Amino acid sequence: MAVTIKDVARAAGVSASTVTRALTLPELVHPDTRERVRRTAASLGYHPNRAARGLSTGRTGNIGLLVPDLGNPFFPSVVKGVQGRAHEADYAVFLADTDEDSAAEAGLVRRLSKQVDGIVLCSPRMPDEELRTLVADTPVVLVNRRIARVPSVTPEFPDAMRQAVSHLTALGHRRIAYVAGPRSSWANRERLRSLKAAATEIELVEIGNVMPQFEGGVAAADQVLASRATAVIGYNDLVALGLLNRFTARGVAVPGDISLLGFDDIPLAAMVHPSLTTVALPKEQSGRAGVDLLLQLLAGPDRSTAARRELPTQLMVRHSTGPVPA
Repeated sequence: MAVTIKDVARAAGVSASTVTRALTLPELVHPDTRERVRRTAASLGYHPNRAARGLSTGRTGNIGLLVPDLGNPFFPSVVKGVQGRAHEADYAVFLADTDEDSAAEAGLVRRLSKQVDGIVLCSPRMPDEELRTLVADTPVVLVNRRIARVPSVTPEFPDAMRQAVSHLTALGHRRIAYVAGPRSSWANRERLRSLKAAATEIELVEIGNVMPQFEGGVAAADQVLASRATAVIGYNDLVALGLLNRFTARGVAVPGDISLLGFDDIPLAAMVHPSLTTVALPKEQSGRAGVDLLLQLLAGPDRSTAARRELPTQLMVRHSTGPVPA
């Protein structure tokens, strides 16, 4: 016979309504009571009925997640973080890939909003004005993007670029190229702004904009070599790996002739030869933090609350960077 809410309430010594609140709106229940109810429900093997919960709370128990490109190894780690944290909060995740198409994002958000309680938007490409319009109708948290009055989770890009520039200048590099990502990417604009702020003692050469993919790096490599830079920073690791591929094809040694530094620290960065020096971004942590902010947003009466969370980054020094060529 199936265990009911009344069974849990009787065993935990609370009312059935308290059990419902503890399992669906835990922020409204005292932590000690909430934990006792959860332990009791787990020991009895009670599983809430999602459909019944939706009728009683007006919520679906679902979260939407939009990413621009699941083929980019950066985003599966974010997805893992979102799914892990959502599962802990007893939410299901609906995932959509926009295929780097900013025009598709708004339509996907509007369609998803009818099936979910809120949405985590990861690295959206749409303009700020369009984002603000969507936020007015749907609880939204941004990951790897920031605009005013919208909750967001972002890496500490200024510190990330300081680490990258300090590493390269310590090796003697004074002319450094940056291969920029998409113009519509907030992350690209923020990385470039942070790089310019950190590059007070070097000559910075801007190249691009390229798609944030392996092919983008291949296409930009000849321009990098023509710039006579002694080091290059790729928009992300995929772009950096494309640069490495083209440099090798042209007989340019890395790091003997030119140093190469990426961004993201995807698994492949440590597997290639030479292994890629890169700035590790908090991918899985960003996904978890995004769900945390969304749960806070859903629990609060004021959707205009614009909590921001900045997560630390870490330079991973490997074999693709070295002293400036003699």
